[in-house]
Amino acid sequence: MLKAVFASLLLALPAVSMAQQTTKPAAPAPASVDHPRVVMRTTQGDVTFELFPDKAPKSVANFLQYVRDGFYDGTVFHRVVNGYMVQGGLYSRDLTQRRTRAAIPSEADNGLSNLRGTLAVARGGDPNSGTAQFFVNLVDNRRLDYVSNQSGLTWGFAVFGKVVSGMDVVDKIAALPTRAQGPFVGDVPNPIVIIDSANVVGEERARPAPASTSATPATPTKAAPEPTKPAAPKKGEKKTAAPKAA
Repeated sequence: MLKAVFASLLLALPAVSMAQQTTKPAAPAPASVDHPRVVMRTTQGDVTFELFPDKAPKSVANFLQYVRDGFYDGTVFHRVVNGYMVQGGLYSRDLTQRRTRAAIPSEADNGLSNLRGTLAVARGGDPNSGTAQFFVNLVDNRRLDYVSNQSGLTWGFAVFGKVVSGMDVVDKIAALPTRAQGPFVGDVPNPIVIIDSANVVGEERARPAPASTSATPATPTKAAPEPTKPAAPKKGEKKTAAPKAA
């Protein structure tokens, strides 16, 4: 009887041993990707962006570097088309261009769509010509999404973030009247909207103390009208040009 029990145990041991050898440890859960945030303080109010490095790593890294370098401080939103988008990030308040770093490859095929409130890379005819300029979509601009790599027209514009606070400020900028100014034949907001500062949340840079403590009395301004839904273009009316870099 004891021999039979001992023999059955010997037969069971290899199976247990094999089960222990073939059992693999559970794979660790993938680490969540940090979505940095950037606060832009403008003359019309503050806007906070959440960035998506998991979807557009090159675009996010490029934007963050410009922010950390203080590049956007003192630049303007130079192009505003209500019912379409607001664009900025290259021109100083006198509408002269700032010197940028090298252009980055387009990441427009990352699956993100140019929906209202999204932040995207502005570029020229070459899909890989984006530098410092960006734009915020005021409506769902799906026609700006990636379709194919056949041409610059089908390539689309790379979305790399979205507005998480201050979309009312963006709408207020969009509702400003526009005019021709500097090198632009139109679409420059009046008054011009200046980006006073841009900072990565948690990495705020120290600001120099003002040269004088005397404050200039603020001039009351008329409240900007609430933006209205753009009317459908009439037959034969020219379509709005896509966001572009200079």
